[in-house]
Amino acid sequence: MNSEENHKPQNYYVPASSIWPLVGAIALFIIAIGAATTVRFASSDENNVGLPILFFGISILLFMLFCWFRDVIKESMQGLYSKQLSHSFKLGMLWFIFSEVMFFVALFGVLFYLRNLSIPWLGGEGNNIMTHSVLWADFIPRWPLTETPSGVQTQAMSWYGLPLINTAILVTSSITLHYAHHALLKNHRKLLTAFLTVTVLLGFTFLFFQAEEYIHAYQELALRFDSGVYGNTFYLLTGFHGMHVTLGVIMLTIMLFRTMADHFTPNEHFAFAASAWYWHFVDVVWIILFITVYIL
Repeated sequence: MNSEENHKPQNYYVPASSIWPLVGAIALFIIAIGAATTVRFASSDENNVGLPILFFGISILLFMLFCWFRDVIKESMQGLYSKQLSHSFKLGMLWFIFSEVMFFVALFGVLFYLRNLSIPWLGGEGNNIMTHSVLWADFIPRWPLTETPSGVQTQAMSWYGLPLINTAILVTSSITLHYAHHALLKNHRKLLTAFLTVTVLLGFTFLFFQAEEYIHAYQELALRFDSGVYGNTFYLLTGFHGMHVTLGVIMLTIMLFRTMADHFTPNEHFAFAASAWYWHFVDVVWIILFITVYIL
């Protein structure tokens, strides 16, 4: 019998103190330093010393995730989680997704401010004619900005091609994940494994095409970190979304392995459900991003 089907304890299980939150905080700190340094030297001819720091931080983070997930899975399979704790898990995941929603709201707010306020002001709209004359007299208020004050020319990323393909891939992955969840509720194990495998493969395919898109943007469109505010916002929004997709793929891959190990039942599968919620959230964010960054 699956150990998660055992009688749940009525007390509120309190796990022992864990070192993994501290390790995760250190990893994120190293990643922040590495990312900032990488961006700092991205446009220079010097060796980018930020990349080794960045990958070192990512390695620590992945190690932390593996160990922490291992401990939580072990506790779950031992039947230590009560219904009250399961309810707390659900609330915690919902609050986490809400915090991620607010994070992307802030990023989309930056894009809105630039396109609808800053650029018209710099173009002399309203009472800002002197701002236009003094700061950039030849400035044309239009989006995307493909020219910087220093005269660097770039090209805007089109919405068709790889971005459109990636949109279709991510939407399809949400559909396959929905059917995988439905198969789990019906206890159809083969369909569950098949649909979840397809979802994971689609997630990795999305990341592959996004890497191809970045190479195309950097080499052929001259779209870089020093390409002005358009290049900055493009990489900021798509890059952070790519990080969330990466985390989602890791979560779904773990769910696939756990599914093959027969860890989930129709009544006990919070980890699967939480991963599905997160992936659907990532999908919705991409649709909004695709419209606001690539099309409008």
